[in-house]
Amino acid sequence: MKVDELRMLEVDELGGRMRTARRELYELRFKHAVGQLENSSQIAKVRHDIARIMTVLHERDFGILASVSPDALEPDASAQPEVESAPVAEEAPVKPKRTRKKAEDKS
Repeated sequence: MKVDELRMLEVDELGGRMRTARRELYELRFKHAVGQLENSSQIAKVRHDIARIMTVLHERDFGILASVSPDALEPDASAQPEVESAPVAEEAPVKPKRTRKKAEDKS
């Protein structure tokens, strides 16, 4: 399951997939505890799927990324507005790292 595929789904479908994934994780953990799980990497895969679903849901809650249609992903050169360059703030000077003196330097 890829994040791009999840972004195309509706909130109801994402909720259903979340419930399914959590149920699957519960069953995998139970099988692992009993000793019936042969491939324990499945647990990690399901946990990653849950994290992906939660990421998409949180993005929508915060308005970070809306549902994007494939047509909107193609940039159009004529549609880009001209942007004036803003002055760049100066970066803070980098402090040198403090190092321990060697035993030879102390004498």
